[in-house]
Amino acid sequence: MATYMVFVRERVKEAAEIEEYNKLAAGSLAGRSVRGLALYGAVQTLEGPEAQGVVLLEFADREQALEWYNGEAYRTARAHRFLGADYRVIMFEGV
Repeated sequence: MATYMVFVRERVKEAAEIEEYNKLAAGSLAGRSVRGLALYGAVQTLEGPEAQGVVLLEFADREQALEWYNGEAYRTARAHRFLGADYRVIMFEGV
């Protein structure tokens, strides 16, 4: 079943860390079966905390999504994300 990950950026703390994260995160997806459905387009927050940016990724299934998220390449990338910004990350399955 298709699985989606939503990354909601709420606040940038250190721009240089986010630049490094963006480079490493993109590289961590190479060779994987994943589609970027939304990548930091215009955002209008209708409810909840203000969002500065949103990414929506589609994976073939939950196992592939978690394999990427917990894999060494993305763990390295997300260490920079943790230093550079406040995010919410949500994973959910489609129907």
